[in-house]
Amino acid sequence: MKLYIVTGANGHLGSALMRILSERGLETRGLILPGEKAESYPHVTYYEGDVRSRESICKLFEGAEDREILFIHAAGIVSIAGNLTPALYDVNVNGTRLVCEICLEKKVSRLVYVSSVHAIPEKDKLDVLSEVDAFSPDQVVGGYAKTKAEATQYVLDQVARGLNAVVVHPSGIIGPYDAARNHIVQMVRDYLTGKLPACVRGGYDFVDVRDVAEGCLLAAEKGRPGECYILSNRHYEVRELLSMVQKEGGGRPLPVLPLWMARAFAPMMGWLAKIRRRRPLYTKYSLYTLGSNDRFSHDKATSELGYRPRDMRETIADTVLWLKKHLHLGKPVRPGR
Repeated sequence: MKLYIVTGANGHLGSALMRILSERGLETRGLILPGEKAESYPHVTYYEGDVRSRESICKLFEGAEDREILFIHAAGIVSIAGNLTPALYDVNVNGTRLVCEICLEKKVSRLVYVSSVHAIPEKDKLDVLSEVDAFSPDQVVGGYAKTKAEATQYVLDQVARGLNAVVVHPSGIIGPYDAARNHIVQMVRDYLTGKLPACVRGGYDFVDVRDVAEGCLLAAEKGRPGECYILSNRHYEVRELLSMVQKEGGGRPLPVLPLWMARAFAPMMGWLAKIRRRRPLYTKYSLYTLGSNDRFSHDKATSELGYRPRDMRETIADTVLWLKKHLHLGKPVRPGR
C-alpha cells in the first residue's frame, strides 16, 4: 500500500499536493514547520518539524516499514534577494542532503526532488533551455539558484548509490491556495489592493501551482530514475498577467517601467518596502530574472510523463477568486475610480 510523504506541506506547492492527494484518497504525511496551521484534509496527517532535523524526518516514517513510500521533497526557501545567506544554504542544500541520506536508509520507492529552472545554466536568449544532466553553483546567478544547483547535483549523485530519485524543475509558480507568501501571488494581491506602485517591462515563464503538483505526482509514478523534468508553461509579460488580473478583479492601469528604470529605482523601492514592513517585489535579482532567458521546454515532461499545463487565464481567474475569498480583499478597485 502506497504512502506519500511531502516536505514543505504548508507551502504553496505543498498545499496543492495535499489537496490533490487527499482528493484521490491517498494516505499522505506532510511535514510542516512548528507552529504552522495547515488546512485539514481527509487521508492527510501533519507532522511538525524541520528538514534540517534527522528526528523530524525520521518521524515521518514511523510505522511504515512495510509500505511503498513515495517521498516528495518540496520544502525550501525561495529568495529573490540575490545574496546567499546561511539559512538559505542550510535549508536548501543541507536539508536536501539529509533527506537523501534518510531516504537511502529507509529504502524509499521513489524520491521526487523539487528543484527549480533557476538551477539550469542560462544560454543565449535565442536558445531553448531543456534538461541538463549536471549542475554547478558557478554556472548560475543568485543565491537561490546556486543552492538549487548544488542540491540538485547532490540528489543526482545519490542515484549512483542506489537512491531511486527523479528531479523536477518548476518555472515561476503562481496560482490559488497561497496567502501571498509566493512573490508572484503577492504581486497579484498588491495590485488588487492598490499597493503595487508600477508594472515593469519584462516577463518570465509562469506555471500554475496545480500543474506543478500534478507534474510531481506524474514524476513519482512515471519518471525514470536519475532523470530531470522541466515543469514549465510559457513566457508571459508582467503586464499580460496584470491585464488578466484587472479583467477578473478590477484595478487601475499602472505605469510600465522599462527594466533599466526599474533597476535604478530598485534601491528606493526596497527602502520604502522596509519602512512599510513589506517584502520588496522589485529587487536587483528579480529584475534580472525578468530579463533573462526563460525559453524553457517541457517537451520531455509532456512526452514521458503526460504533463500538460493549463491556460494562464484560468490560473489568474482562480487565483483572484481564492484571494478575494480567503484574504477578504473587499470590493475590487475598478478602472477610473
